[in-house]
Amino acid sequence: MITIPHLGASTEESEENCAEMAVDQLMNYLENGNIVNSVNYPNCDLGEASGAARITVHHKNLPNMIGQLTAILAADGHNISNMLNKSKGEWAYSMFDMEKKAPTEETIKKMEQIDGVFVFVYYRREKMSEKLRVGILGATGMVGQRFISLLENHPWFEVVTVAASPRSAGKTYEEAVGGRWKMDTPMPEGVKNLVVMNVNEVEKVAATVDFVFSAVDMSKEEIKKIEEEYAKTETPVVSNNSAHRWTPDVPMVVPEINPEHFDVIESQKKRLGTTRGFIAVKPNCSIQSYAPVLTAWKEFEPYEVVATTYQAISGAGKTFKDWPEMVGNIIPYIGGEEEKSEKEPLRIWGKVEDGVIKPATEPVITCQCIRVPVLNGHTAAVFVKFRKNPTKEQLIKALVEFKGLPQELELPSAPKQFIQYLEEDNRPQVTEDVNFEHGMGVSVGRLREDTVYDWKFVGLSHNTVRGAAGGAVLCAETLKAKGYIQAK
Repeated sequence: MITIPHLGASTEESEENCAEMAVDQLMNYLENGNIVNSVNYPNCDLGEASGAARITVHHKNLPNMIGQLTAILAADGHNISNMLNKSKGEWAYSMFDMEKKAPTEETIKKMEQIDGVFVFVYYRREKMSEKLRVGILGATGMVGQRFISLLENHPWFEVVTVAASPRSAGKTYEEAVGGRWKMDTPMPEGVKNLVVMNVNEVEKVAATVDFVFSAVDMSKEEIKKIEEEYAKTETPVVSNNSAHRWTPDVPMVVPEINPEHFDVIESQKKRLGTTRGFIAVKPNCSIQSYAPVLTAWKEFEPYEVVATTYQAISGAGKTFKDWPEMVGNIIPYIGGEEEKSEKEPLRIWGKVEDGVIKPATEPVITCQCIRVPVLNGHTAAVFVKFRKNPTKEQLIKALVEFKGLPQELELPSAPKQFIQYLEEDNRPQVTEDVNFEHGMGVSVGRLREDTVYDWKFVGLSHNTVRGAAGGAVLCAETLKAKGYIQAK
């Protein structure tokens, strides 16, 4: 008998295992920035990317390199939740997990310009390879339908649960909605066969999702109660409803204007006794046509505003088929709208103090709200007094340059241009401009000096996109980017 050496690595099984290992390690680098079994680099494994962002930097192994990198991040307001730095010879590799927000492009450029940084190879917002599971409460109504329409093919979120009243429960979504689908686009195939759950079975619904959008049609007290019940199951609630808009520790947010109000969530969680469950709301649709404009003009100190809003029938959950008496008609009253239009901007402009939101006191707003025969789009005619009276050029420049956190983070639903200014005398128009930036932008025109006030303008926004479901989706994206919403 003659014995010969045997190389185990040459077996079919071993080669297959090696191939799988190589693929796993490559995917680990691509998804999380981790380096394993490199020839030229040290092993660097920080686990799965967590928080709002992970940055990885290839750089020379030089003194004070980490100090320079972290100083730039600190100046941008970042708290580093986890980090790792290792070197091999003249080269090193550093990894940073950002706790609440992703770095801006400006911050990234500053880090890239540090002497010795070889390449800024990896920058990511939190891992999105697995979409968060979303539930829609009140899914059969108009706003619920809009949520479903907007979330079709969303890169971060997937609708897995639809819930509505007991009379719809047990039916497929397609059966429950029947001939009441009110969107311009067809019902997404992915939701047609979802079985509608009873929205009142809170624990059962919450067990199927990571967070929910709320568009339930109930009394204000019932909405308050059920949204808190969902939050107490450790399920974040992003609500389109008005019930919690004045709860002191519930943030009411337009992400471009006041994302810092999400800070009160920590106080709210203490009150509710939760670790991840909370409620966040978006403001009324009527203010979207002028509150962002006044925010863009903050430096000029607007202090008195008169506004008249001309509001579409979809704001009442109606179409012309449902409400034929609105054809050719105007109704000079919308219940509760004038108070919301006057007061809610002040809460948005307020400050976080002692774990609650203290509303601003200016500008003082008086408003009339009128229902007009338009399907989608709220128009506002607005008159403004300023303490620091600007020029027309200054006002327009402030509008077109105005942007916020959603634009900096390049969130999926964020408009690239939040506010556009239209020079034509007959703009903005609903038919021409309501879908600007897929309904997420605001259109402004007819800016001119006034004989009683300083300046006047006309604003237009999409009431069921930016003003309702779309605004809530952008809030959820911001909350996810800041680390407040995560997979259960």
